[in-house]
Amino acid sequence: MSGNFKSGFVSILGRSNVGKSTLLNNIIKEKVAIISQKPQTTRNVIHGILTREDYQIVFIDTPGIHKPKYKLGEHMVNIAIRSLKGVDAVLFITDSPYIGAGDEYILDLLKNIKTPVILLLNKSDLMTKSEINSAVDSFKGKMNFYDIIPISALYQINLDKLIEAIVKIIPEGPKYYPDDMITDQPERFIIAEIIREKVLQSLQEEIPHGVAIEVEEIEEKRQGEIVYIRATIYCEKESHKGIIIGKNGRMLKQIGKLSRIDIEEFLGTNVFLDIWVKVNKDWRNKEGFFRNLGYS
Repeated sequence: MSGNFKSGFVSILGRSNVGKSTLLNNIIKEKVAIISQKPQTTRNVIHGILTREDYQIVFIDTPGIHKPKYKLGEHMVNIAIRSLKGVDAVLFITDSPYIGAGDEYILDLLKNIKTPVILLLNKSDLMTKSEINSAVDSFKGKMNFYDIIPISALYQINLDKLIEAIVKIIPEGPKYYPDDMITDQPERFIIAEIIREKVLQSLQEEIPHGVAIEVEEIEEKRQGEIVYIRATIYCEKESHKGIIIGKNGRMLKQIGKLSRIDIEEFLGTNVFLDIWVKVNKDWRNKEGFFRNLGYS
């Protein structure tokens, strides 16, 4: 490791569903955060680690800033705001050329911090040049950004330019994590998130946000040839339980099959996935319950 090795922590902040998790996954080149078209997918702080010969950047993917309806939502927004403390840089990501109420709220949060803020105009491939220029001018008028970079998180446009900007900001420091480590999330958490992603992708609008996953057991079987995983999908209503299971168990089988494929890729081994569905009414307002699931 060279004498001028640099390292730092970078928080990714933005409204729900603007591409924060896609950005993190495509920077790390691995799937460390789940992705869905539905807003408020990320519920916790996810650390993604990018290590190169002369630097290490620890990215902090945060829940989307939104107007919460439940205690869980309040908890998620508080997590995102707290992530601004103790970091070396903040990436404020937006996907609109116009400043809406959600972006205004985040701008107000950022105005009082001394940390360098890089504004990322995501989905710039869908914007005209005049829209990009107009957005840059509008945001410049709101606060003094370290840099403004039009990107496409999905198509990895200008991500190299973003990394160059971050490396200029972060200080000389130690290597916090081993070279081959891409996230510090526990295995159980990642498996639970993979299952939740498949629930989000498979189910209709009103149910997914009332779903939580608990991985209760992980055990190697047959001299390590297969890993047995038992998990529970919690939902808030009996009617939702029926929809998650589906006619003749078809929906649950689909969720299980899609989950198992990704979990096997993540663990690098064969998996027997045993999923159950249970009702826990109004769990999103039960702080003790969702903290026990790891939302802390």
